[in-house]
Amino acid sequence: MLNSFKIARACEDHIDDIMVVENLSFEIPWSRQSITDEFLHNDNAVYFCAVADGKAVGYAGMWLVLDEGHITNIAVHPDFRRCGIGGSLMRALLEEAEKRGLAALTLEVRRSNDSARYLYEKYGFEDGGVRKGYYADNNEDAIIMWKRLK
Repeated sequence: MLNSFKIARACEDHIDDIMVVENLSFEIPWSRQSITDEFLHNDNAVYFCAVADGKAVGYAGMWLVLDEGHITNIAVHPDFRRCGIGGSLMRALLEEAEKRGLAALTLEVRRSNDSARYLYEKYGFEDGGVRKGYYADNNEDAIIMWKRLK
């Protein structure tokens, strides 16, 4: 049972833990090199993580593209799901987007990922289109979701 967690800016110290979350959460996980590059070398990316008992148990990030944010990933370790971490990570992204004056946020989500779609809808995201056959592992469609901030 999770007693408490905090949201922090993701950094190099979190990469090992985040790789565990990444590999448990996605059929085609990002490589360690991709995660490292995103956290340490991409000036147009912002990542947060949820830290519990000194370990990163979830993370979320977005790319900053002109006046929009493209949410790249939100993932929570399976042992820590349904504890409010996903919502806290989403709020951190929304606060960052508002602080930076972004006009909108967008993301893609698997058509079959009902729990993620519910989370996004809870925070005001709406369906905006479909990317046919977007996911390479099974050719599943992605739902494009948008949240207008201005």
